[in-house]
Amino acid sequence: MTNKPGKVYLIGAGPGDPGLITLKAKTCIEQADVVVYDYLAAPTLLEFAKKDVQLVYVGKKGGDHTLTQDKINQLLVDKAAQGLQVARLKGGDPFVFGRGAEEAQQLLSAGVAYEVIPGVTSAISAPAYAGIPVTHRDHTAFVSFITGHEDPTKKDSRMQWDIFAKSDATLVFLMGVKNLENIVTNLVSHGKPADTPVALVRWGTTPLQQTVTGTLDTIVEKVRQAKLKSPAVIVVGSVVSLRKELAWFDKKPLFGKKIVITRARAQASGLTAQLTHLGAHCIEIPTIRIQPPQDITQMKDAITRIRDYDWLVFTSVNGVKFFFDTLFDMGMDVRILGHLKFACIGPVTKQRLGDFGIISDILPETFRAESVVNAFSHTDIQGKKVLLPRAKKARTILPEELTKMGAKVDEVTAYETVLDSDNKNTLTSLLEEKQIDAVTFTSSSTVSNFISLLDPDQAPQLLKDVTIASIGPITSDTARSLGLKPSIEADPYTIAGLVDSLVAYFSAAGRP
Repeated sequence: MTNKPGKVYLIGAGPGDPGLITLKAKTCIEQADVVVYDYLAAPTLLEFAKKDVQLVYVGKKGGDHTLTQDKINQLLVDKAAQGLQVARLKGGDPFVFGRGAEEAQQLLSAGVAYEVIPGVTSAISAPAYAGIPVTHRDHTAFVSFITGHEDPTKKDSRMQWDIFAKSDATLVFLMGVKNLENIVTNLVSHGKPADTPVALVRWGTTPLQQTVTGTLDTIVEKVRQAKLKSPAVIVVGSVVSLRKELAWFDKKPLFGKKIVITRARAQASGLTAQLTHLGAHCIEIPTIRIQPPQDITQMKDAITRIRDYDWLVFTSVNGVKFFFDTLFDMGMDVRILGHLKFACIGPVTKQRLGDFGIISDILPETFRAESVVNAFSHTDIQGKKVLLPRAKKARTILPEELTKMGAKVDEVTAYETVLDSDNKNTLTSLLEEKQIDAVTFTSSSTVSNFISLLDPDQAPQLLKDVTIASIGPITSDTARSLGLKPSIEADPYTIAGLVDSLVAYFSAAGRP
């Protein structure tokens, strides 16, 4: 219990695209002690919360209510009474068919302080992502937001079908998929022309977005054929015809592609962000976990003797990170490295080293012998001492080639990769349900660990129609040795190269 007064923030979490959250909402989530969230609130938004935050799911899906509305109201009151800051995340906008006003009334009657933070409602954003403006001066200057959840046939219905049917306004029905046939019947029976354009947009603003268009006399059958279900918004009006001209979101090069990211979770964000920007639906299933070695004595001893070395060579961003983490933990800084020359494998590793204010002297592009030899060809390393901090289990080609050139190489374990099997069941289910278009591999360990998560007898069949994308030839070789056939290999061997290769592959004529 605390003496600090509690407060509830009724936050519009937006329509699904986490990028549409407001800055004020993000700040509230970051500072909250408790986050109470709905089914339609983007899961990514929860990543803004503090590590020790209390997460409470109160979603309502297809009539399956985790908590009744009364219990949700009381939950908010109780948490605030404990002196906690509560972020109440509601899909879309809390005051647009979100029952936010009811929650506010309950908080007010209980004497609990609250604020309302508006959000982007799906009523305008889902049509916009489908290329449908809800107003246009050549079509209509009016728009009506209508609940589609109410049964239009009940006797005490407040639905004014005669007004809706005769109006030139764009009609946007929310939560109305199950009632689509009744909505159409009522509009037509009250005088709305049967050839009025209609669109349904499911999971608007997300890579799962699905749009079905037709007219009042065809839309029910088209939706049935498309097997479209909730959540979706229904748009009725001539503005729907503009979709052919203005559709943009579903024209992104990777739109709707379901791509698995197997990198360690801490490193997946960059690849996920780039692919998501191109329209892909990214599914993060880390197969490896990067962690410090159980015994860092070897690393500490090398840093203590750092003045004995002439070269410091990094093979990955992880090597850079864990080396400097240890250096700083030992109470030292980069000044102790002033006498050294540096080499990095790959431009991303070079960039990460640059974050510490150090420019790499040499940049072999890959681990391949020819690349290493060529990079060091104009440098005399005969008799020079080289410190190589890297993974516990790593390829031997680099130290072998440096030794052949006369260097004295000390390998030390900077970090280790271990199997991450937390998402094993999820992976298997998605493959069985044919919900994966491609799997990306960014290292040999991601490949070997991925295969270890699958039943050896089932793996070939599960992966039969899945595109395998590799970051480079070494990873591809590992994949082939384990029975996988990469259809995509990045060039250059970088994350950006992998993204470009995926775009090129799926953009090819006739590619599903």
